[in-house]
Amino acid sequence: MRKLCLATASAAALILASAPAFADIDAAKRWIDSEFQPSTLSKEDQLKEMQWFIDAAKPFAGMEINVVSETITTHEYESKTLAKAFSEITGIKLRHDIIQEGDVVEKIQTQMQSGKNIYDAWINDSDLIGTHFRYNQVVPLTDWMAGEGKDVTLPTLDVEDFIGKSFTTAPDGKLYQLPDQQFANVYWFRYDWFQRPDLKAKFKAKYGYELGVPVNWSAYEDIAEFFTNDVKEIDGVKVYGHMDYGKKDPSLGWRFTDAWLSMAGNGDKGLPNGKPVDEWGIRMEGCRPVGSSIERGGDTNGPAAVYSIVKYVDWLKKYAPPQAAGMTFSESGPVPAQGNVAQQIFWYTAFTADMVKPGLPVMNADGTPKWRMAPSPHGSYWKEGMKLGYQDAGSWTLMKSTPVDRRKAAWLYAQFTMSKTVSLKKSHVGLTFIRESDIWDKSFTERAPQLGGLIEFYRSPARVQWTPTGVNVPDYPKLAQLWWQNIGDASSGAKTPQAAMDALAAAQDSVLERLERSGVQGDCGPKMNKKESAEFWYAKAEKDGNIAPQRKLANEKPKGETVDYDELIKSWPANPPKKAAMK
Repeated sequence: MRKLCLATASAAALILASAPAFADIDAAKRWIDSEFQPSTLSKEDQLKEMQWFIDAAKPFAGMEINVVSETITTHEYESKTLAKAFSEITGIKLRHDIIQEGDVVEKIQTQMQSGKNIYDAWINDSDLIGTHFRYNQVVPLTDWMAGEGKDVTLPTLDVEDFIGKSFTTAPDGKLYQLPDQQFANVYWFRYDWFQRPDLKAKFKAKYGYELGVPVNWSAYEDIAEFFTNDVKEIDGVKVYGHMDYGKKDPSLGWRFTDAWLSMAGNGDKGLPNGKPVDEWGIRMEGCRPVGSSIERGGDTNGPAAVYSIVKYVDWLKKYAPPQAAGMTFSESGPVPAQGNVAQQIFWYTAFTADMVKPGLPVMNADGTPKWRMAPSPHGSYWKEGMKLGYQDAGSWTLMKSTPVDRRKAAWLYAQFTMSKTVSLKKSHVGLTFIRESDIWDKSFTERAPQLGGLIEFYRSPARVQWTPTGVNVPDYPKLAQLWWQNIGDASSGAKTPQAAMDALAAAQDSVLERLERSGVQGDCGPKMNKKESAEFWYAKAEKDGNIAPQRKLANEKPKGETVDYDELIKSWPANPPKKAAMK
C-alpha cells in the first residue's frame, strides 16, 4: 500500500470525529440507509451487527481513540466517513489519522522501541509479519480474540471470509494482523490495440504466434519490441511497448521487493511464499533465517535474481518512453492513462479507479475501458507452484504497549471498518477487496465491465499466486531500505546487475548477522549458515527436491507464449466458493 502514498501525497489528514458520548441506534439506522449500501447483509442484519457494536462500546463511551494508516483512497474513506459513523453510533470519539507510509513505519518502530503508546491501533503492511512475530511487540490476534479481547470481538467478523488471512499468519500458526484492504500488481495492456486485425496479422507474421496476453517474459519482450519498433505510431501518436521507472529513489525498492524476483523465478515453490527460499532470496530453516547470498544458500544474487534485473534494465532502456528512466513511482503511475503505452508488466490494481475516469484517452465513450488487466507473465526460471506476483495487504495491528482498554476500543473500530455491514460499500469506493463475499456480490458482477478485468482477476483461481512479503524477512524496515540503494546502481549503470545483486545479498547478510549477534529475536531470529560454494547449494537444492538456488539457464529466452484474453476469462470458474455468501 505504501506504493500509493507518493502518488496521492497530501498533508497528514487529522480527523477527529465529532460525536456525542453516547451510543445511538437511530444513528445506526441513518448510516445504514444513507451510506452503508450495498451490503452483503440485509438491513435487518446490518442493524443487528450495529446493535452489537453499540452494546460492546458502552464501557468506552466518551473515550478518545487514535488510529493511523497511510494515504490511499480506502483509508481516506475510513478516516472521513467510517470514523464519523463509528463515533456517532458507538459514542467512542474516533480519530483516524492518514499520513505517509514511511511515517507509519517510523512511528510504529518508535512505539516498538520506546514502549510509549503513540496510536491505539495501526493499519500496517502485512509485509512486516516476519518482523512482528519475531520482536514480540504485537498482540497475536488469535490469542486476543479468544482471550483478553473476546468480549469485544464481533461474532459476525467471519475471519474465514477474509482472502488474505494466510498473509498475516506466522510460523506459529497464529494470526497477527487482519487485512483491511488489498490490491495486487498485475499485467496491464491495451485490449483495443491487441484486438486489431492488422496488428495481429503483423505480429503473427513476425513472431509465429498470436498477439495476446503474454504467458512468459519472452512474449512480453516480443510485444514490447513490436509496438516500440514495428508499430511505432497509432493514430499519429508515438507509442511504446513498455512502461516502468528507474530513478534511484526509495520507491525503486518497492519495484523489486514487491515480488519482481519471484516473477522471474527466484526462490522456491510454495504459497504464500517459497520454502525454504522466499522471493527476497532469503533462506529460512524452521523459523530461522539463515542467509541471503547464494554462498549461504540464499538466492538474492543467484542466476534467477540477476536475470530479473537484466530484463528490467534492458526493457527500461529499449522499450519505455525516454523519460521513464528518470521517473519515480508516483511520476510514472499516470503515464499509461495518457494513451501511448501498449502494455505494462508491473501495474497495481489500486490504480483502477483513476484509470476508468470518463474522458481519459484510454476510456470508451460508453464508460468501458480500452484496456484490460490480466495475470502477470513469468520469467524463464519460474516453475509451477511458485508465487507469481505481489499483493499489498494493509492490515490492522494491535501493539502490546497499548493499554488494554484503549486497545479494546480501537479493536472495535478496526472491526467496524472490516464488518460485513460496511465492507462491500468500502470495496466499491476503494476497489481494495478483503472479503470473498464482497468479491462475489452481484453488485460487482454488474460493475465488472467498467473495471477492466479487476473482478474477473479477484474471482479467478490465479489470485492465490499474488502474495505479500512473507515470514522469511525478519526485519522489514532494516532490509527493505537496502534494495533501492543497490538496485539503483544497476538502473543507473553504475554497476552490472550481477555486481548490484552481489552487493545487495552481502548487505542483507550483514543485517541478518547483526540480528543474530543481538539475540533480540529469540528462537526464531537469524542463525546464519556457513559459507559454501554456489555449486554446493545448487547440488543441495537438486538433492532435496527444491528449486533455489537454480543454475544459470543455457537459454533465458524460450519461445514466446500468449493466450487470448477472452478465452482466458472464459476458462475461470463462474461460480463462487461455498463460503462466499451471496445476497
